[in-house]
Amino acid sequence: MSKGRAEAVAGASGILLRYLQEQNRPYSAQDVFGNLQREHGLGKAAVVKALDQLAQQGKIKEKMYGKQKIYFADQEQFDTVSDADLHVLDARIVALTAKVQALQQGCRHMEAELKELASALTTPEMQKEIQELKKECAGYTQRLKNIKAATNHVTPEEKEQVYRERQRYCKEWRKRKRMATELSDAILEGYPKSKKQFFEEVGIETDEDYNLKLPDP
Repeated sequence: MSKGRAEAVAGASGILLRYLQEQNRPYSAQDVFGNLQREHGLGKAAVVKALDQLAQQGKIKEKMYGKQKIYFADQEQFDTVSDADLHVLDARIVALTAKVQALQQGCRHMEAELKELASALTTPEMQKEIQELKKECAGYTQRLKNIKAATNHVTPEEKEQVYRERQRYCKEWRKRKRMATELSDAILEGYPKSKKQFFEEVGIETDEDYNLKLPDP
C-alpha cells in the first residue's frame, strides 16, 4: 500500500469508528461512504479498507448478509440498559417525535406564508400602484364632475317617452310592412313577371335594399 493511501485509510479509520459508535446502528460500506463522503471527502476505496481494518482489529463488528457485509459498533463497550431506562428512552422518543412534527408543521406554515409574501407586491411597487390608482381616480372624479355640471340631462320621464315612441313607431312599421307584403303578394298572383320586375316597374323600395332590419319588439 502506498504511503498516501495508507494515510487516507488511517484518517478514515478514526472518522468511521467515531461515526459508527455515535450512530450505533448497522451500515454497509456504501451507506457509510454515502453519509460521510460529502462532509469529509472520503474515497470509497479508503472507506472499505478502513472498515475491514477496524473489523480485523476488533474495534467494530462485521456480519455477512447474503453477499453484503454489514458493520456496526462493538456492543460490549456500551452499558447494559434496563427496561426502565428503555421505557424512559421510548417516552423521550415519542416526545421528540411530536416536537419534530410540530416544528415541521410550523415550517410548512412559514413556507406557505413566505411563498405568499414572495408573490406579493414590494413596497416600491405598491407605492407606484397607489399613485396610478390615485391618478385614475382623479380622472373619474373629473369626469363625474363634468357630467353633473352638464345642462342637457335626460330625465327618466323623457327617457320613458322616447322608449314608448320607439315602440309605437316600430309597431306601425311592422304593421305597414305586413300590409305592403300582403298587398304585393295578392297582385303577384296574377302578375306575369317576377317579383323583382314588379317592384322595379312600380318603384317599390324595400328595407332590404337599404340593409335595414326591423328592430326586435
